[in-house]
Amino acid sequence: MNYQDWEMLATLYATENITQAAQRLFLSQPTLTSRIKKLEDYYGIQIIMRKRRGVTFTPEGEKLAEHAKNMLKEQRTIEEKLNNMGNQVAGTLRVGVSNFFALNKMPRLLRLFKQEYPNVEFQVVSGWSSEMHRLILNNDVHISFIKGDYPWKEKKELLYEENICVASPWEFEWETLPSLPRIDYFTDERMKDIVDRWWYNNYNLSPYINIQVNQVETCKEMVINGLGYAILADLVVRPNQELFTKPLYNHVGDPITRKTWMYYHEETLKMNIVNAFVSFIRTLDVKGL
Repeated sequence: MNYQDWEMLATLYATENITQAAQRLFLSQPTLTSRIKKLEDYYGIQIIMRKRRGVTFTPEGEKLAEHAKNMLKEQRTIEEKLNNMGNQVAGTLRVGVSNFFALNKMPRLLRLFKQEYPNVEFQVVSGWSSEMHRLILNNDVHISFIKGDYPWKEKKELLYEENICVASPWEFEWETLPSLPRIDYFTDERMKDIVDRWWYNNYNLSPYINIQVNQVETCKEMVINGLGYAILADLVVRPNQELFTKPLYNHVGDPITRKTWMYYHEETLKMNIVNAFVSFIRTLDVKGL
């Protein structure tokens, strides 16, 4: 197998879907299927089996996929070591980013960093903070930008803290919230727990959730268009001055906040590219970007 085979197997193993894997690899589906068939013929085994939706790997295929992932990791390690042998900042920085941060902060951060270090490339993965936490734990990324507090014994730096608030298209009183339509969105368990604990500490009734969406930005647009209120971090709605917002407070009267952190392993600071990026972030007002 060569590098392209490793990448193909690792990607297909991660997605369990030929269409998605082909899209990620910028291949056609017939090309990807043909390459799998050639590997099966070469090793004399069946690598994948079709299922109702997607594919599953045979035990032999799983062994090959695991080998492919290990080879990709070794290749990445040697490339990083070679790039680090000189004093220049070059190579690929692997970053995990929570969804909101990826949309609203990361493009400007990467643009500014690349202006200073033009020989750097980026590999960015976005998703819920819980997933970004898993990636940094497994050393799949150099740095993770994470909302909320997750178990971490390595290095982390607080970037900013923001209030959790109710954002509404109309003026409202606290006692009226249970009767008002609420827009909810899928988020990680920690954020959901913050909101649920606040709600049931203040109300005996369940919220009247009439719309549920996948992303916080979609949720905000629903609020802007007068379809209901939402409970979210204030940075999401700060640009929308037409909305009515009130911060949440806990039982002792302190505002309920959520922190955004940069997580990384201290060992990775030996890499020029990681050390340069961490130092660069320290110079910025990330919240104000």
